[in-house]
Amino acid sequence: MKSNQKLSILFWLFKAKATKDGKAPIYVRITIDGLDDEISLGKKVHPDDWCNQTKKVTASGMEAKLINIAIDQARTSLTSQFMVLQSQFECITPTMLKNVFKGKAVEDKDDAHKQGLKKQQTLLQAFDEHIEKFELLVQRGMRSDNTLRHWRKLKRHVTAFIKFQYKTSDLKFSELSGLFAEEFYEYLTLHKPKPLAEVSARKDVKWTRQIVKIGVKKDFITRNPMEGFKCSGGDVEVIPLEFEQVERIHRKKLHVKRLAEVRDAFIFQCFTGFAYQDIYGLTRDSIRLVGAKRERWLVRKRGKTQVGEMVPILPIVEELIEKYKDHPYCIAHDKLIPVNSNFRYNTYLKELADICNIRDITGSIRRLDTHDARHFFADMMLNNGVPLEDVSKMLGHKNIRTTMRYCRVRKSRISENVGLVRDRLFTKTGKLRQAS
Repeated sequence: MKSNQKLSILFWLFKAKATKDGKAPIYVRITIDGLDDEISLGKKVHPDDWCNQTKKVTASGMEAKLINIAIDQARTSLTSQFMVLQSQFECITPTMLKNVFKGKAVEDKDDAHKQGLKKQQTLLQAFDEHIEKFELLVQRGMRSDNTLRHWRKLKRHVTAFIKFQYKTSDLKFSELSGLFAEEFYEYLTLHKPKPLAEVSARKDVKWTRQIVKIGVKKDFITRNPMEGFKCSGGDVEVIPLEFEQVERIHRKKLHVKRLAEVRDAFIFQCFTGFAYQDIYGLTRDSIRLVGAKRERWLVRKRGKTQVGEMVPILPIVEELIEKYKDHPYCIAHDKLIPVNSNFRYNTYLKELADICNIRDITGSIRRLDTHDARHFFADMMLNNGVPLEDVSKMLGHKNIRTTMRYCRVRKSRISENVGLVRDRLFTKTGKLRQAS
């Protein structure tokens, strides 16, 4: 039986217990995987004679020398006693080590049970707890069902990784090493039966790091061993659809009902910027009359961020709302337009891309998905003069930096804006205008 727990020993001055002569008692704090206990060393020293960096007495004289010897002996004794306990017990608590150091019985049963339960929680148990809480948030409409599905999928990835890398079914928090993040990333991109793209793998590592961070807060582990892994970078630039491509999809005559409805849902997204789950949740109540002109807007909270999305209804969107107002599905479920399941929607979109000959920059048929519509909307708005802040609000983003990743400033917009500057600074003959 061998424990893999980590011991931390810290000597410190308990200044709050200083006596009238100004001397404070020296205590030693022993920490084992986030749990701690304290022991009085039975020695006192004046704060002016204590070095916080070396944790030693700086004064000269025999008394100072004896105190420093006592500190060294205590550290050595605690370390050796901890190693002995490691060979005897699977779970060691600070109180157990404290008892041995003070010559008492090894184990305080109540304390061992109380602290041991806290320490023994595993990584997958923490995932289960987090997912269970997330399910409640989804039920109350405070979180996205898509995000919940990703958490469940991530847990499956972590479970498979632990079996692959460690040949076991689960890991205690105390067994997580500094290489865990790097090994998990390597598994996801190289060894997983269906390897992930770098961006997806980094996202999985980042989300797993959140679970370990919760473990740190709950004292299951002293520090987050995944903290040093860089989860940023490697972002793939999403090239927005060209307006001509969207127009081609819109005008294509489709004789298959399921494809026609998916096309209409996609066009609806292209000109509202709503994500899949948000158009799926649109009802008649989502239409609001806004401002003095009583313009019709679509207003709702975005499922993923709970940030409000407010988008004026453009004519093409108005046509689609009118087209489907008497659709049996829309009437039965109080929906603005019929929307398939996410899987079917994306599957049919790929079929639609092939039919409409929508190609990517390599010349291959584009793997069209629902999020392409959202990117198109952001790109269209920005390059038609809508300020970035307004685009961010319409997309329901919490952070404007997220919106910036959606937008690609086109050469035509740069040319137009530089043209305005050129007209202000130069005459028609190219002469620099005089300052007014």
